[in-house]
Order: sequence, then structure tokens, then C-alpha cells
Amino acid sequence: MNTPMAQGRQADSARRRQRVLKALNDAAKNGTELSVSAIARTAGVDRTFLYRHRDLLAQVHAAAAEPLGAPGTAPQVSRASLQADLAHAQGRVRRQDARIRQLENKLSELLGEQTWQQSGLGAPDDIDQLKRQITTLEQRSVDLARQLDDRQQELDAARAANRELITRLNTAPRPRHTT
Repeated sequence: MNTPMAQGRQADSARRRQRVLKALNDAAKNGTELSVSAIARTAGVDRTFLYRHRDLLAQVHAAAAEPLGAPGTAPQVSRASLQADLAHAQGRVRRQDARIRQLENKLSELLGEQTWQQSGLGAPDDIDQLKRQITTLEQRSVDLARQLDDRQQELDAARAANRELITRLNTAPRPRHTT
């Protein structure tokens, strides 16, 4: 019951499988990239073709895990170990970059402070004494504000008493003098 269309699809699939296998062998032999994308690109097929054919996908993953180089040559290194070494090196570089930035910032801060002190524009050495003096002056200011408020209240009370006395004097009957 194989129709010519089904036979054509099977033949096309077989040709693509052969291209994938050839690309896989060439990549393993030449030491080029062994990834699904690279093999699919080299073979001229879509990546989904490899994912639909699990046996081809397994061969790609197995070839990627195998050691690089020709058999019988001195130390063989697997692609996975090289990738792990690369990831480790990149992580170490990132950590070193962060530490360098931290040290540069600290150095910049210390040099800036030293320059500030040497220029005479920096804060005096006895900052604690100045802080105590500021605290004392702030307390004195609060005390003076409280005294001013008390005196203002006394003055307001005296003014109110004066107004009341003047009002009483102005409204009280005046004695008449006859002469």
C-alpha cells in the first residue's frame, strides 16, 4: 500500500538521514562543532528533523560527549570537559573583575581622602570634639528657644492684663469735681 507519494517521502527522509550522518562523521573527524544546530546547518536540514529522529539526535549527543582528536593521539579531552573548563575560567574572570573593581574603588576613595587631607580642605583631625561642640550648641539653642517661648507667654499675659485694666478704667464712672 505504499503510494508513490509515501515512497517519495521515505526516499527524501533517507537522503536527509544520509546527509546528517555524513555531517556528523565529518564534524567528528575534523573536530568542528558538534551540536544539533551545527549538524543540521551542515546537513541542510531543519533542527526539528533531528528531534523527530531520536536515533540521530542520540548520535549527535554521543559524538559531542566523545573526546576530541584522532584515536591514538596523546591526551584526549572530551568536549564536555573543555566546556566545563571554559565555564570555570569565565566564572573566575568574572569574580576577578568584580574584585578588581572593588579594589579600584577602595584605592580611589583612599587616594581622594589623602589628597583632601593634604590640600588642607579636609575635615580636621578632631571630628569628635566638633561633634560634641555641635551637640552642645544644639542643646543651647533648644534651651534659648524654650526661654524665648516662656518670655513671650509672660509678655502676652502682661499685655492682656494691661488691656483689661485700661478697659476698666475707661468704662468706670468718673467722679465729678466741682469747684
